[in-house]
Amino acid sequence: MMYRIAVRCLLGALVVATLALLLGALEYPWNWRVPWQYRSLFIKGFVYTLWISLGAIAMGFVMGVAGGLARVSRNEILRALASYYVELFRGTPLLVQVYIFYFCLAPAVRYDNPFVIGMVTLAFFSGAYITEMVRAGIESIDPGQIEAAKSTGLSDRQTMRYVVLPQAFRRIIPPVTGQFVSLIKDSSLLSVISVRELTKASEVINATTYKTFEAYLPLALLYLALTYPLSYLTRKLEQILSNGKP
Repeated sequence: MMYRIAVRCLLGALVVATLALLLGALEYPWNWRVPWQYRSLFIKGFVYTLWISLGAIAMGFVMGVAGGLARVSRNEILRALASYYVELFRGTPLLVQVYIFYFCLAPAVRYDNPFVIGMVTLAFFSGAYITEMVRAGIESIDPGQIEAAKSTGLSDRQTMRYVVLPQAFRRIIPPVTGQFVSLIKDSSLLSVISVRELTKASEVINATTYKTFEAYLPLALLYLALTYPLSYLTRKLEQILSNGKP
């Protein structure tokens, strides 16, 4: 364990030293007072990004579970609707979806809140991917277990609730958590509709001060602060599941 930590620290130090050398070779007038002067924008952007991501994660997970169940349903209409939903949102770029939701769908219903519109867009986008993860998790369960459950008198709904879903959720936890990491990074695209998240904050600082590095290097670190805990959790969950621990 200590050896692994030492190796990671050494590699991290090498990466930092390499970046410092590369940036130091630039003929650039550094001014690291800029991030501190505009810290309120960074803090506000960090909070906005956090809330947008949490809301989109919650809604996307609910939509993904519902879509996954619809994908394996015996109802042909539900299966078709879920399939169209997945193909539509997985087959088009997120940026295009943001534009469509904000400039087409939102005006149609006379709603103009970039924060909520961006959150809903991210939820639909991530929900499509989670739908396929849930479907794959359900279909990975041994059919023999389903038949055994039904032979004991359980209905289809009870079999799904008590036998299939608990095992399926256990298997999809790592990929779903990884999808949440991607969603946090994807939230940067919401700056195009003027959502005051982290990327928008950096754009404003860059436009005001013309200090590109000082505006965007803190942005990278703040996104890393948001995504690293989830990435670490994903790795730990994968280790636990691969070792067969509960």
